[in-house]
Amino acid sequence: MPKARPAPDMWMIAAVLAILAFGLVMVYSSSAVLALREHGDAFYYLKRQLLFAALGVGMMAFMAGIDYRVLKKHAPALLIACFALLVIVLIPGVGVVRGGARSWLGIGSFGIQPSEFMKLAMIVFMAKHLADRQQEIGAFTRGLLPPLAILGAAFGLIMLQPDLGSGAVMVGAAMLVIYAAGARMLHLGALAGIGALGLAALIIAEPYRMKRITGFLDPWQDPLGSGYQIIQSLYAIGPGGLIGLGLGESRQKYSYLPEPQTDFIFSILAEELGFIGASGLILLFLILIWRGLRTAIAAPDAFGSLLAVGITGIIAVQVFINIGVVIGLLPITGITLPLVSYGGSSLTLMLTALGILLNISRYAR
Repeated sequence: MPKARPAPDMWMIAAVLAILAFGLVMVYSSSAVLALREHGDAFYYLKRQLLFAALGVGMMAFMAGIDYRVLKKHAPALLIACFALLVIVLIPGVGVVRGGARSWLGIGSFGIQPSEFMKLAMIVFMAKHLADRQQEIGAFTRGLLPPLAILGAAFGLIMLQPDLGSGAVMVGAAMLVIYAAGARMLHLGALAGIGALGLAALIIAEPYRMKRITGFLDPWQDPLGSGYQIIQSLYAIGPGGLIGLGLGESRQKYSYLPEPQTDFIFSILAEELGFIGASGLILLFLILIWRGLRTAIAAPDAFGSLLAVGITGIIAVQVFINIGVVIGLLPITGITLPLVSYGGSSLTLMLTALGILLNISRYAR
C-alpha cells in the first residue's frame, strides 16, 4: 500500500467548492421571495444552507484525513445502523411526513433523511463485500445474490416511505459498483430486465406515479395537476436563453414553480444565468465525475476502487436524474441536485462522501 500524499486531488477540491458556491448563490436567489413571505427573512434558507455547508465541509476535511480502509472494518455496522433508521422512520408518530413521504427523523424544522445515510452505507458495504469476493463475482448465487438481496431489502424499506428517487439513486450507484467489480453482462442484463418490470409494477401500483408518467408524456393533458411542475420548469428554462435574465431576476420563483430552491433549482439557474451558466455548472459536475473515476482507476486496492466508483456513481446518477427531470427528459422523482439544492441531510452526507473520495485520491497511484 503506497503512503498517503500530503494533499488530495486538487482538481476535485476545486470542482466541489465551485459547485458549492454555485449552490449557495442559487439557494439565496431562488428562495429569497419564498423565505420573505413565509418566514419574514429573505436570508432564512441561505443561513440554514450555510450552516449545513460549514458542517459538511468540516466533515469532508475530517474524512479526507482518515484512511478510507477504516470504513471496510465498520461497513457491516454502518449498514445495520442505517437499516435500523429506515425501520424507525416508518413508525407513525416517530417518522415525520414531508411531501407525502414518511422519510424524515427530527424535531421541528430540523431533521435527517435515513435514506441519505443508507445510500452511502450501501456503497461502503457493496465495495467491501465485492472486494472480498472477487473470485466469486461471476457466480450469480454465491457472488451476486447475497448483496442483491441486501440491496433489495433496503430499497423495499425506502419504497415503504415512499421515496422512489432516493431508492433509484442507491440502486443505480450500487449497480455501477457491481459492474465495476466484474459481474457478467448476462447477469447484469437479466437484472436490468427484472428491474424494469419491477419499476413498471411500482408505477402501476400507485395512481400518483401513473399521473407523473402521463404528466411527463403530455404535461398539457393536466396543466394544473400532474403536468404543472414540468410546464413551469420549462417556462423558467426557455426565457433564460444564452445569458439568462440576470442573477436574481427569475420570474418563476414568484410562486409559479414549486420547490424552486430544492428539486427545481436548476430551472431557476437556467432562467437567471442562461445556457452559459447552466453549461458551466454541468461542466463542473463532469470535472468532478472525471476526477472521481480517475481516482477509482488509480486506487491501490479493490475496496478503494469500488468505493470511489460508488461515490462517483451517486453523484453522476443523481445529477442525471435531477437535470433530466427539470428539462423534461425524465418523469418527476423528487431528487435534489448534489451540492446545489437546499437540504441539510443531502448536502452534509454528500460532502462527507466526497471527503472519503478525496482520501482515496491521496493513495491513488
